[in-house]
This record gives sequence, structure tokens and C-alpha cells, in this order.
Amino acid sequence: MPGISKDYVLYGPSISLFTRKLEAALRFYDVPFRREMVDAKVSERAGTHQVPVLRTPEDWVVADTTPILAMMDGRRPHRRLFPTGPAGVLVHIVEEVLDEWFARTMVHYRWHYEENAVAAIRELLGRPVTREEALEFPLAKWGPRSCRATGTESEHQQRAAEREYLALLDALEQQLAHSGWALGERPTAADTILLGGLRAHTNNDPVPDLSAYTRVLAWDADGAERWTGGGATALPWEANDFAEHVLGVAREQYAPFVLANREALAAGRKSFVLETYGEEVSYLARPYPERSRRYVVDRIRNQLDESERARVQDWLEASGLADCFRPEEE
Repeated sequence: MPGISKDYVLYGPSISLFTRKLEAALRFYDVPFRREMVDAKVSERAGTHQVPVLRTPEDWVVADTTPILAMMDGRRPHRRLFPTGPAGVLVHIVEEVLDEWFARTMVHYRWHYEENAVAAIRELLGRPVTREEALEFPLAKWGPRSCRATGTESEHQQRAAEREYLALLDALEQQLAHSGWALGERPTAADTILLGGLRAHTNNDPVPDLSAYTRVLAWDADGAERWTGGGATALPWEANDFAEHVLGVAREQYAPFVLANREALAAGRKSFVLETYGEEVSYLARPYPERSRRYVVDRIRNQLDESERARVQDWLEASGLADCFRPEEE
């Protein structure tokens, strides 16, 4: 392993959604860092084969982007990406839905479009490869299995996921006419996952064509570099139109998914079936969405005072999301 540096080291490939999410976050935090490819020693120290992994200047090796952002907020409080108080709950829920629901569309675009898969493998390897070589690469064979596990195997679900994602970009395009970032006048954790998706996937791969999203593309080009600090994000009950759009998807799609996943895990089932966009869909029961949901619950329980918690709970009830994030059930 290289010698200890005063810089942060981000391990992960450029084609990784969550690597590019953390890369955007580190730029918002305005800390020195470099990006390297992960190796077996780093993975062993992090306790995971997933990316990204972050090595800190004091030689800690940590994984999982949401807790990493929480750690960095403590180190760079004037540039925190999860605001304190109720505003942080809104940011966390929007980030949660983008991380755990919309990410499946990134996987679909990457592995169900052959031109995207081939382009991604070529970028990963950093050299020309034939179509046949790219499609025989182990990662290209893993991709369709991941799509099946996350519910985009059927053509109906693929088209529905694409419509859902493009509607998200429609909402972001409109929002950027009124605010500098997705949730207000400062970047948040929600911006990092949006930028990660654009930079690793949809504005990097051949499909889809995003040329109509002129504000989104301009924001992608300089969004992580032009923040000088300051600005505010809204409280949950004052959420802007983009946040309301994501909360609508949370209520209609994410909430049924995450609660069914939670129930399947509690019953020891390996999979579950859920109606999604008018079709019965099989999903792999996975521990991580439940762990991630609990991060939000823990924020509500541990980072709000009593009056803030009561106000947030009232808002969650009104938003149709209380069943997902009610602390007293834990």
C-alpha cells in the first residue's frame, strides 16, 4: 500500500455511480484527494469488495458513502452536505431514495444497452477491446444478474424505470431555473448522488441522449467546483418542487419496496414479489436497503430535539412516509 499522505485517497473506477458520488462530495468539501483503483489490500482493510473506499489522511480505510459523508460533515462543518436539524431529514430522505431506488435505473441503462456495457468495459480497462471481449468480461456478465435482483429484468420495468428517471431529470431541469442546486442554494448529499449518476452513467454512456437537458448538463459541468460556501436548504415542510417530486416517488415506489424488503429479511426469505408499475416483480431481499433506511431513522431519533422530532413526525405522516421512518418502531 502507498505511504500515508496528507490527501484523502478515493478508491474506485470512474464508471462507478457511488465512486463518482463520493468524488463529487469530496470536491464540495474542498479537501485534497486523489483517485486510485482499489486493490485486494484496500478491500481487506475496508472489510468489503464494494467500491468506493476512502482512505483518510490518518490512514483510516472506510466504506459506504452515506456514513462517509456523515464523517466528512464532522470534519468540514461549514461545508456539511447533511444540514443539521429537520432540514437534514429532508436531505437524507431524498438522498436515500436516489441511492436505493433510482440507482437500479443506472444499473439497467448500463447493462441492458449493449453499447453502454461495451463502452463501460473499455473505459474500465483503459484500452480498446472488441465487442465480444467486452461482453465476456466478468463485470458484463454480473450486470444482468444485478438488474434481475433489482427488478428491471422485464421490458415493461425497463421502460418504466427510464420514464421515471427522465421525469426526475425533467424536475431537476425545472428546479435549476430557480435554485443553484437540487434542494436549494447550497449543495447537499442529494446533489452528490445526482452528479454521480450523470458522470458515471447517463451523461457518460451512449444511452440515453440527455442533450435536451441544457441546465442539467451545465450544472453537471461545473456544479461541484463553483460553490464558495454559504446558502441554505429548506425545511421538510417547505420543500421545493424537485424535493416534492422525489418524495412522490418515495411514497409510491420506494416505500412499498423498502418495507417489503424489510419484511422479507425479517422472515428469512431470499426474495419477495411486489407490484411495481402495474406488474408483479421479483426482487432479491438485500440487507443494505434496510441498513440504509435505518440511517434515516437514527437521524430522526438521535439528531433532533423533542420538538423537532414531533414536527418531523407530523410531516412524515402528512407525506405518507411515516411507516418507513418511524423511530418508535425500532
